[in-house]
Amino acid sequence: MEEETKPIRKQQRRPNPTILDVVKKEVTKLLAARIIYPISDSQWATRKDHFPFPFINQILEKLSVKSHYYFLDGFSGYMQIHIALEDQHKTTFTCPFGTFAYTRMPFGLCNAPSTFQRCMMSIFSDLLQECMEVFMDDFTVYAESFDACLKNLSKVLKRCVDTNLVLNFEKCHFMVTEGIVLGHLVSNRGIEVDKAKIDIISSLPNPSSMREVRSFLGHAGFYKRFIKNFSKLALPLSKLLQKDVEFKFDQPCIEAFQELKNRLTSTPILQAPN
Repeated sequence: MEEETKPIRKQQRRPNPTILDVVKKEVTKLLAARIIYPISDSQWATRKDHFPFPFINQILEKLSVKSHYYFLDGFSGYMQIHIALEDQHKTTFTCPFGTFAYTRMPFGLCNAPSTFQRCMMSIFSDLLQECMEVFMDDFTVYAESFDACLKNLSKVLKRCVDTNLVLNFEKCHFMVTEGIVLGHLVSNRGIEVDKAKIDIISSLPNPSSMREVRSFLGHAGFYKRFIKNFSKLALPLSKLLQKDVEFKFDQPCIEAFQELKNRLTSTPILQAPN
């Protein structure tokens, strides 16, 4: 627990009656799977873990221009990570059906992403940079040929068996020549935008509020490396997010909005630098 931190206990919120049954079913399911257990009380405050995550661009560049891929997905993500017995009380939560603590790491813990990424990188440490990339529970196995990719898959699956890491078969894709990784399409051609996401963005109407402008810039900005002079093109929209600026979606904003959408629908294919 952090030094000089005083534990707090908040009053349980009254749940919406329409979701009460949903809460009960989820608690019952987690109890049956021994992922949670009843507990009386807990006092804690967590030190922040600043474990570094891989750079998305570097992952994409490493995966691009390969001939074959396997896209694997970890089953139930965080909940494959067991929590030490002496720390389980720190996950205490309350609901109308009691007070419980987790035996496995749930979503929502401040250090869950860092802990999970560290575990995955530790499990596959000798295979990273050689034949696979890992980002949270998304594992991509690659190679320059069919036979080589098959051998790489065998290494990864053996490691999963050895470490009791369970995969979600329904979300896995085997021996394909392209696929979506972190919101991008990778293939032997290079790196492309995810057309499904672009279709959604291009169908958006003119924003009518600051929140909608911020949302659009967030989604469009995700692909800014594909758009030359993105910041300059987006400037009329960015100005609307400045403090004490009246929201007025005028002609320059309309033109910037349409131009960005047009650029997104005609993005180039990127390749990793030599």
